[in-house]
Amino acid sequence: MQHLPLIDLLVIGVYLLSMILVGVYFSRKNKNANQFTTASGNIPGWALGLSFYATFLSSNTFLGVPGKAYGGNWNSFIFSLSMPVAAYFSAKYFVPFYRKSGEVSAYTHLEHRFGAWARTYAMVCFMLTQLTRMGSIFFGIALTLQALTGIDMKTIMIVTGICIIIYTVMGGMEAVIWTEVVQAIIKTVGAFAVLYIVFSEMKGGITDVYRIGMADNKFSLGSYSLTDFSTATFWVIFLYGFFINLNNFGMDQNYVQRYHTARTEKEAARSIWLCVYWYVPVSLLFFIIGTALYAYFNQHPELLLTIKQQVAAEKNVDINSLTPADYGDKVLPYFMVLKVPKGLLGLIIAAILSAAMSSISSGMNSCATVFLKDIYQRYINPNPGPKKEMTILYTVTALTGIIAIVFGIAIIGVKSILDLWWELAGIFAGGMLGLFLLGIIVKKAQNAEAVTATMIGILVILWMSLSKYFPPELAHLKSPMHVNMIIVIGTLTIFLAGLLLTKLKRR
Repeated sequence: MQHLPLIDLLVIGVYLLSMILVGVYFSRKNKNANQFTTASGNIPGWALGLSFYATFLSSNTFLGVPGKAYGGNWNSFIFSLSMPVAAYFSAKYFVPFYRKSGEVSAYTHLEHRFGAWARTYAMVCFMLTQLTRMGSIFFGIALTLQALTGIDMKTIMIVTGICIIIYTVMGGMEAVIWTEVVQAIIKTVGAFAVLYIVFSEMKGGITDVYRIGMADNKFSLGSYSLTDFSTATFWVIFLYGFFINLNNFGMDQNYVQRYHTARTEKEAARSIWLCVYWYVPVSLLFFIIGTALYAYFNQHPELLLTIKQQVAAEKNVDINSLTPADYGDKVLPYFMVLKVPKGLLGLIIAAILSAAMSSISSGMNSCATVFLKDIYQRYINPNPGPKKEMTILYTVTALTGIIAIVFGIAIIGVKSILDLWWELAGIFAGGMLGLFLLGIIVKKAQNAEAVTATMIGILVILWMSLSKYFPPELAHLKSPMHVNMIIVIGTLTIFLAGLLLTKLKRR
């Protein structure tokens, strides 16, 4: 669409260089695996809370949420409303559990309960979740920067990926957390700056945004039906959000690992609530941005032609067949090209980059940690020594970053970043959360019940995930439920099947 001015390129360059220098600074401390993975337990609770918030506020939020609000309504905001409920259970039960166990890996407990297979199974689910998440975030970065610079999306992913890999490998978890503190502030400032510019460009300001939004039902949270689970109703999204957030706070290595970085158990629990206090209102801010952009382009429909032409060419469809949902993710980058002033544009791009970098770097670090703890030390060498441990952590951190880049390149052209990530997260997380809850809650459940329940749950998840591809003659065998119900049904299937089998065995 146009090339970035030199001043904006300088702002972005300074930001990327600063992140690498942060990694160099903290690399001096990384003499052992404990420092690399948990920062030796020296992180204050407020910094940890901002780190969690920065991880949640990835480029999937920065770009996907406005795109979703532009193409639809505020239905997806219910995900944020479910966070406090999941945070309550996590702060009260999961944080004390992990802090007392002393295990850096979130999945060691599963081996104690059900055997090595359970630990490995959960670890594989986590790795798949993180790789798809990081890949979707790389795609989000590329989508924005391509619109602003004209550079090929693959090149953007590779260059930004190299920068992220360098500072994550060198700096370890302490560098990740402290850069996320800075990134959390940059992201929030960037979001407010975008919203202010959109409002100021509207003919009637906030009043017109409200008027147009109300006229086109853009503020709706969806249907409140208690019986319809085939569409994205209020309750479908709430259940999805609760189970995903319970998985995030309760057994996602990305978060569990950071509980051990806090100075005390109390500070670790408080960090979850600080994340919620920041994320819920700021996520609402991004929905407002999406609706405001819808109102702006409603007043200036001629400006959408460039976006529509690009999307129509990518999808090889007639331009008149496109709906707002087809090009929602591209609207924010295009608006930034049109209206954000020089200098400030570089800052906002830095905010989007920081949104991506914080989530990717923490994911890379946690993937390396579970590989060391749950694969290498469990199956290959229980006592590799400090030097060998660091070599493995460095290597796997870089490798996961490379795989994530490849996945990001593979999904170029998807309709919605947020929809893709939500679906994949539900598929991979559903299988491990149910097993984890079975182990924690059903004290009498043994290995046989857990294996059987997990196999049943996997079959249900596969059916719900793949039945949409069944041919017309098998339409009656398709899942009648919305894709966001996969994690809900998958989790409950494993847990309830395990509970039932345990009760039947005890008779």
